[in-house]
Amino acid sequence: MPQVKIQSSSGPVLINYTISTPTSEDAQYIDPTLPTVILLHPVFIAHIVFHHQFANPNLRRFNLIGLDARCHGETVGPVPSTFRRTDAADDLFKFMEALRLPPCHLFGMSLGACIGLQTAISYPDKVLSLFMLSPLPLVEPEIVAAGRQEIFDCWVQAHQNPNEPDQEALLDSVFGALQLGFNRAQSDFINALVQYTLPQGYRNWSPEHFEELHTVTVKFSLDRQPHPLPILQRIKCPVHVVHCSEDIAYPLPFAEEIRDRFTEAGLDVRLSQVSGAPQFGCVTHPEEINSLLHDWVMDLADEQVPAARSSVKSPFEADLIKAGYLAHETSDSDDDLVPL
Repeated sequence: MPQVKIQSSSGPVLINYTISTPTSEDAQYIDPTLPTVILLHPVFIAHIVFHHQFANPNLRRFNLIGLDARCHGETVGPVPSTFRRTDAADDLFKFMEALRLPPCHLFGMSLGACIGLQTAISYPDKVLSLFMLSPLPLVEPEIVAAGRQEIFDCWVQAHQNPNEPDQEALLDSVFGALQLGFNRAQSDFINALVQYTLPQGYRNWSPEHFEELHTVTVKFSLDRQPHPLPILQRIKCPVHVVHCSEDIAYPLPFAEEIRDRFTEAGLDVRLSQVSGAPQFGCVTHPEEINSLLHDWVMDLADEQVPAARSSVKSPFEADLIKAGYLAHETSDSDDDLVPL
């Protein structure tokens, strides 16, 4: 997959990214005649988490772009201890500038929704719409903050002895992350994501990078305050907040609070809910979320969008199969999610 070097407020970074168009799963350029959607991943798992979106013929009517944030996936670059949402938004803006992208629709999940929101505030002319799936609440609940810290602490404990990792602590860290994102459910796709992500984690989150890991997984989420209304009023685009009903960290009232805050700021905002989905719902409930995203973009698109192709290929399929994913099976349905 391609990479592009940028220089932002957080320093240099080599960003790993993917462009898919209706006719190519691994394109060099977007089709300028079509809407472009940038997908912003959550904490821990890089943009491979959007496999089901890149594999969907309806969404592939558009240009889809995914990228790995700092300290994730195959992106390479330092993470200052002061790295927060404004810095992440600056990374995204510089990435868009480097690729000479037009204004785009932003789809962000969890932490990615936070980055998308800040981008719409800091660079409103670059954002056509904002789709926030399982967004972080206005203020992080103390119990969730403690859980994020525990995931980090277990990871650090697991790597105290580089010659003999503490397997119990490692499993506690991984299971904690799975509980946050998936309610500790599993499927062959979730298992493949874990198997794909762990080797990247051993590199990106090794002892010399513990402080960077703490910055992006703990401090980034905790060191936030609700945006003042005049700041929110900088946003020029419509916003769709989507809550996943089984999000154990952020129940529906948190999403309703976001909607009400945006409404108070005078924004064009919609709130939807996906029944049965955990926080990382685009993994477990792609049909519902893909449909919401497709209809959202189509309702806003000025471009003439061609009909969906009968089938498309995900750029991540080969890597996921190597990690144990049964790509053409139906084992990712709700009925197959079982406790770890």
